Amino acid sequence: MEHLDLERGNLQAMASVSVGSSVARRLEGKVALITGGASGIGECTAKLFVRHGARVVVADIQDEKGHSLCATLGPDVASYVHCDVTNEADVKSAVDTAVSLHGKLDIMFNNAGVVLGLDHGFLNGEHSASLFERTMAVNVLGVYLGTKHAARVMAPARSGSIVTTASSVSALGGMGYAFYVCSKYAVVGLMRSAAAELGKFGVRANCVSPHLLATPMTSAAFQMTEEEVERLSEAGANLKGVTTKPEDIAEAVLYLGSDESRYVSGHNLFVDGGFTVTKSMQ
Repeated sequence: MEHLDLERGNLQAMASVSVGSSVARRLEGKVALITGGASGIGECTAKLFVRHGARVVVADIQDEKGHSLCATLGPDVASYVHCDVTNEADVKSAVDTAVSLHGKLDIMFNNAGVVLGLDHGFLNGEHSASLFERTMAVNVLGVYLGTKHAARVMAPARSGSIVTTASSVSALGGMGYAFYVCSKYAVVGLMRSAAAELGKFGVRANCVSPHLLATPMTSAAFQMTEEEVERLSEAGANLKGVTTKPEDIAEAVLYLGSDESRYVSGHNLFVDGGFTVTKSMQ
Protein backbone atom coordinates (compact mmCIF):
# COMPACT_ATOMS: atom_id res chain seq x y z
CA MET A 1 0.00 0.00 0.00
CA GLU A 2 2.82 2.38 0.83
CA HIS A 3 4.38 1.67 -2.55
CA LEU A 4 1.08 2.36 -4.34
CA ASP A 5 0.53 5.55 -2.38
CA LEU A 6 4.05 6.69 -3.22
CA GLU A 7 3.56 5.98 -6.91
CA ARG A 8 0.21 7.75 -6.87
CA GLY A 9 1.84 10.74 -5.19
CA ASN A 10 4.63 10.79 -7.79
CA LEU A 11 2.14 10.67 -10.64
CA GLN A 12 0.14 13.51 -9.13
CA ALA A 13 3.30 15.57 -8.69
CA MET A 14 4.32 14.92 -12.29
CA ALA A 15 0.87 15.89 -13.54
CA SER A 16 1.02 19.06 -11.49
CA VAL A 17 4.42 19.98 -12.91
CA SER A 18 3.24 19.21 -16.44
CA VAL A 19 0.13 21.35 -16.11
CA GLY A 20 2.06 24.12 -14.41
CA SER A 21 4.68 24.11 -17.14
CA SER A 22 2.11 24.35 -19.92
CA VAL A 23 0.35 27.22 -18.19
CA ALA A 24 3.62 29.02 -17.51
CA ARG A 25 4.73 28.88 -21.17
CA ARG A 26 1.76 30.37 -22.97
CA LEU A 27 3.84 31.68 -25.89
CA GLU A 28 6.11 28.70 -26.39
CA GLY A 29 7.67 28.84 -29.86
CA LYS A 30 6.11 32.19 -30.80
CA VAL A 31 7.94 35.22 -32.21
CA ALA A 32 6.94 38.73 -31.17
CA LEU A 33 7.91 42.23 -32.31
CA ILE A 34 7.35 45.03 -29.80
CA THR A 35 7.60 48.69 -30.81
CA GLY A 36 8.44 51.08 -28.01
CA GLY A 37 9.81 47.97 -26.35
CA ALA A 38 12.78 49.44 -24.49
CA SER A 39 10.89 50.95 -21.55
CA GLY A 40 7.52 51.19 -19.81
CA ILE A 41 4.76 48.87 -21.01
CA GLY A 42 6.89 47.59 -23.86
CA GLU A 43 9.75 46.58 -21.59
CA CYS A 44 7.41 44.79 -19.16
CA THR A 45 5.75 42.99 -22.06
CA ALA A 46 9.08 41.88 -23.53
CA LYS A 47 10.11 40.40 -20.17
CA LEU A 48 6.76 38.67 -19.72
CA PHE A 49 6.76 37.27 -23.27
CA VAL A 50 10.23 35.77 -22.78
CA ARG A 51 9.15 34.18 -19.51
CA HIS A 52 6.31 32.55 -21.43
CA GLY A 53 8.57 31.06 -24.07
CA ALA A 54 8.54 33.69 -26.83
CA ARG A 55 11.46 35.09 -28.75
CA VAL A 56 11.18 38.85 -28.97
CA VAL A 57 12.47 41.62 -31.17
CA VAL A 58 12.51 44.92 -29.32
CA ALA A 59 12.09 47.93 -31.62
CA ASP A 60 12.70 51.43 -30.29
CA ILE A 61 14.68 54.64 -30.73
CA GLN A 62 16.16 54.31 -27.23
CA ASP A 63 19.17 52.33 -28.40
CA GLU A 64 21.06 52.10 -25.11
CA LYS A 65 18.01 50.94 -23.16
CA GLY A 66 17.01 48.53 -25.91
CA HIS A 67 20.42 46.87 -26.12
CA SER A 68 20.63 46.67 -22.32
CA LEU A 69 17.21 45.03 -22.04
CA CYS A 70 18.01 42.43 -24.68
CA ALA A 71 21.35 41.67 -23.06
CA THR A 72 19.54 41.05 -19.79
CA LEU A 73 16.91 38.85 -21.42
CA GLY A 74 19.54 36.90 -23.33
CA PRO A 75 20.74 37.09 -26.95
CA ASP A 76 19.21 33.71 -27.75
CA VAL A 77 15.68 35.01 -27.06
CA ALA A 78 15.84 38.80 -27.48
CA SER A 79 17.16 41.09 -30.21
CA TYR A 80 17.11 44.87 -30.58
CA VAL A 81 16.50 46.93 -33.71
CA HIS A 82 16.50 50.70 -33.99
CA CYS A 83 13.07 51.71 -35.25
CA ASP A 84 11.41 55.09 -35.67
CA VAL A 85 7.79 54.03 -36.22
CA THR A 86 7.11 57.13 -38.33
CA ASN A 87 9.67 55.87 -40.85
CA GLU A 88 8.26 53.10 -43.03
CA ALA A 89 11.71 51.79 -43.96
CA ASP A 90 12.48 51.31 -40.24
CA VAL A 91 9.21 49.49 -39.58
CA LYS A 92 9.64 47.26 -42.63
CA SER A 93 13.19 46.47 -41.55
CA ALA A 94 12.07 45.58 -38.01
CA VAL A 95 9.49 43.11 -39.32
CA ASP A 96 11.98 41.67 -41.81
CA THR A 97 14.53 41.30 -39.01
CA ALA A 98 12.10 39.24 -36.94
CA VAL A 99 11.39 36.97 -39.89
CA SER A 100 15.06 36.72 -40.84
CA LEU A 101 16.10 35.78 -37.30
CA HIS A 102 13.24 33.45 -36.44
CA GLY A 103 11.51 32.51 -39.68
CA LYS A 104 8.13 34.03 -38.82
CA LEU A 105 6.19 36.66 -36.88
CA ASP A 106 3.34 35.55 -34.62
CA ILE A 107 2.68 38.67 -32.54
CA MET A 108 2.98 42.34 -33.47
CA PHE A 109 2.62 44.70 -30.50
CA ASN A 110 2.17 48.28 -31.73
CA ASN A 111 3.10 49.96 -28.49
CA ALA A 112 5.23 53.00 -29.37
CA GLY A 113 3.54 56.28 -28.55
CA VAL A 114 3.97 59.86 -27.36
CA VAL A 115 2.05 62.29 -25.16
CA LEU A 116 2.50 65.86 -26.43
CA GLY A 117 0.67 69.16 -26.19
CA LEU A 118 -0.82 68.79 -22.72
CA ASP A 119 -1.09 72.57 -22.48
CA HIS A 120 -2.25 73.04 -26.08
CA GLY A 121 -5.93 72.90 -26.95
CA PHE A 122 -8.21 74.47 -29.52
CA LEU A 123 -8.01 77.92 -27.96
CA ASN A 124 -4.32 78.17 -27.12
CA GLY A 125 -0.96 76.96 -28.26
CA GLU A 126 1.16 78.82 -30.78
CA HIS A 127 2.80 75.66 -32.10
CA SER A 128 -0.12 73.31 -31.58
CA ALA A 129 -0.38 72.22 -35.23
CA SER A 130 3.16 70.83 -35.30
CA LEU A 131 2.62 69.00 -32.00
CA PHE A 132 -0.63 67.56 -33.33
CA GLU A 133 1.14 66.33 -36.45
CA ARG A 134 3.92 64.73 -34.41
CA THR A 135 1.40 63.01 -32.13
CA MET A 136 -0.51 61.61 -35.07
CA ALA A 137 2.68 60.53 -36.81
CA VAL A 138 3.90 58.43 -33.89
CA ASN A 139 0.60 57.25 -32.42
CA VAL A 140 -1.38 56.66 -35.61
CA LEU A 141 0.93 56.42 -38.62
CA GLY A 142 3.23 54.22 -36.54
CA VAL A 143 0.35 51.84 -35.80
CA TYR A 144 -0.73 51.81 -39.43
CA LEU A 145 2.80 50.97 -40.61
CA GLY A 146 3.26 48.31 -37.92
CA THR A 147 -0.06 46.70 -38.83
CA LYS A 148 0.64 46.93 -42.56
CA HIS A 149 4.02 45.22 -42.40
CA ALA A 150 2.95 42.65 -39.83
CA ALA A 151 0.01 41.74 -42.07
CA ARG A 152 2.42 41.43 -45.00
CA VAL A 153 4.05 38.40 -43.37
CA MET A 154 1.15 37.12 -41.25
CA ALA A 155 -1.46 36.87 -44.00
CA PRO A 156 0.52 34.36 -46.11
CA ALA A 157 1.10 32.31 -42.94
CA ARG A 158 -2.67 32.38 -42.27
CA SER A 159 -2.17 33.29 -38.62
CA GLY A 160 -1.02 36.05 -36.33
CA SER A 161 -2.06 38.47 -33.61
CA ILE A 162 -1.71 42.25 -33.89
CA VAL A 163 -2.13 44.15 -30.62
CA THR A 164 -2.13 47.94 -30.32
CA THR A 165 -1.86 50.13 -27.25
CA ALA A 166 -4.84 52.49 -27.17
CA SER A 167 -6.09 54.23 -24.00
CA SER A 168 -9.08 54.71 -21.77
CA VAL A 169 -9.52 58.08 -23.48
CA SER A 170 -10.60 56.17 -26.60
CA ALA A 171 -13.96 55.89 -24.83
CA LEU A 172 -14.01 59.25 -23.07
CA GLY A 173 -12.97 62.22 -25.15
CA GLY A 174 -13.32 64.69 -22.34
CA MET A 175 -10.89 62.84 -20.09
CA GLY A 176 -7.76 63.67 -22.10
CA TYR A 177 -6.00 66.21 -24.26
CA ALA A 178 -7.17 66.77 -27.83
CA PHE A 179 -4.05 65.51 -29.63
CA TYR A 180 -3.75 62.34 -27.60
CA VAL A 181 -7.49 61.61 -27.53
CA CYS A 182 -7.75 61.98 -31.29
CA SER A 183 -4.81 59.64 -31.85
CA LYS A 184 -6.23 56.93 -29.59
CA TYR A 185 -9.69 57.08 -31.15
CA ALA A 186 -7.92 56.71 -34.49
CA VAL A 187 -5.94 53.60 -33.54
CA VAL A 188 -9.12 51.86 -32.39
CA GLY A 189 -10.55 52.55 -35.84
CA LEU A 190 -7.41 51.20 -37.47
CA MET A 191 -7.58 48.08 -35.32
CA ARG A 192 -11.21 47.41 -36.21
CA SER A 193 -10.50 47.91 -39.90
CA ALA A 194 -7.56 45.52 -39.66
CA ALA A 195 -9.68 42.92 -37.87
CA ALA A 196 -12.32 43.16 -40.59
CA GLU A 197 -9.84 42.95 -43.47
CA LEU A 198 -7.43 40.37 -42.09
CA GLY A 199 -9.85 37.93 -40.46
CA LYS A 200 -10.16 35.89 -43.64
CA PHE A 201 -6.42 35.25 -43.43
CA GLY A 202 -6.61 34.02 -39.85
CA VAL A 203 -5.00 37.20 -38.50
CA ARG A 204 -6.50 38.83 -35.40
CA ALA A 205 -6.30 42.50 -34.39
CA ASN A 206 -7.15 43.96 -30.98
CA CYS A 207 -6.37 46.92 -28.73
CA VAL A 208 -5.50 47.13 -25.07
CA SER A 209 -6.56 50.36 -23.34
CA PRO A 210 -4.89 51.33 -20.07
CA HIS A 211 -6.02 54.17 -17.85
CA LEU A 212 -3.52 56.64 -16.38
CA LEU A 213 -0.38 54.61 -15.78
CA ALA A 214 2.95 55.51 -14.21
CA THR A 215 5.58 55.04 -16.91
CA PRO A 216 8.63 57.11 -17.89
CA MET A 217 6.60 58.63 -20.75
CA THR A 218 3.64 59.76 -18.65
CA SER A 219 5.94 60.93 -15.89
CA ALA A 220 7.82 63.16 -18.33
CA ALA A 221 4.60 64.39 -19.96
CA PHE A 222 2.99 65.36 -16.66
CA GLN A 223 6.30 66.57 -15.20
CA MET A 224 5.74 64.37 -12.16
CA THR A 225 7.58 61.50 -10.58
CA GLU A 226 6.18 58.06 -11.30
CA GLU A 227 5.06 57.90 -7.66
CA GLU A 228 3.10 61.15 -8.10
CA VAL A 229 1.46 59.78 -11.27
CA GLU A 230 0.48 56.66 -9.34
CA ARG A 231 -1.12 58.74 -6.59
CA LEU A 232 -3.00 60.78 -9.20
CA SER A 233 -4.26 57.60 -10.83
CA GLU A 234 -5.31 56.10 -7.49
CA ALA A 235 -7.19 59.27 -6.49
CA GLY A 236 -9.48 59.04 -9.52
CA ALA A 237 -9.75 55.27 -9.65
CA ASN A 238 -13.05 53.44 -9.39
CA LEU A 239 -11.53 50.12 -8.28
CA LYS A 240 -9.92 50.72 -4.90
CA GLY A 241 -7.21 48.68 -3.23
CA VAL A 242 -5.29 48.04 -6.46
CA THR A 243 -2.61 50.19 -8.03
CA THR A 244 -2.30 49.61 -11.76
CA LYS A 245 1.18 48.78 -13.01
CA PRO A 246 2.73 48.30 -16.47
CA GLU A 247 2.75 44.59 -15.65
CA ASP A 248 -1.06 44.61 -15.62
CA ILE A 249 -1.09 45.86 -19.20
CA ALA A 250 1.56 43.34 -20.19
CA GLU A 251 -0.65 40.53 -18.88
CA ALA A 252 -3.51 41.75 -21.06
CA VAL A 253 -1.23 41.86 -24.10
CA LEU A 254 -0.05 38.34 -23.26
CA TYR A 255 -3.67 37.17 -23.35
CA LEU A 256 -4.39 38.90 -26.66
CA GLY A 257 -1.18 37.59 -28.18
CA SER A 258 -1.63 34.01 -27.02
CA ASP A 259 -3.81 31.24 -28.41
CA GLU A 260 -6.08 31.66 -25.38
CA SER A 261 -7.70 34.55 -27.25
CA ARG A 262 -7.80 32.71 -30.57
CA TYR A 263 -11.42 33.77 -31.23
CA VAL A 264 -11.05 37.36 -30.02
CA SER A 265 -10.65 39.94 -32.77
CA GLY A 266 -11.77 43.53 -33.22
CA HIS A 267 -11.90 44.06 -29.44
CA ASN A 268 -10.73 47.03 -27.37
CA LEU A 269 -9.78 45.56 -23.98
CA PHE A 270 -9.94 48.18 -21.23
CA VAL A 271 -7.56 47.66 -18.33
CA ASP A 272 -8.81 50.56 -16.26
CA GLY A 273 -10.38 49.16 -13.12
CA GLY A 274 -13.86 50.09 -14.35
CA PHE A 275 -12.98 53.77 -14.75
CA THR A 276 -14.57 54.22 -18.17
CA VAL A 277 -17.74 52.40 -17.09
CA THR A 278 -18.35 54.65 -14.10
CA LYS A 279 -17.38 57.87 -15.86
CA SER A 280 -19.60 57.14 -18.85
CA MET A 281 -22.56 56.76 -16.48
CA GLN A 282 -22.07 60.18 -14.90
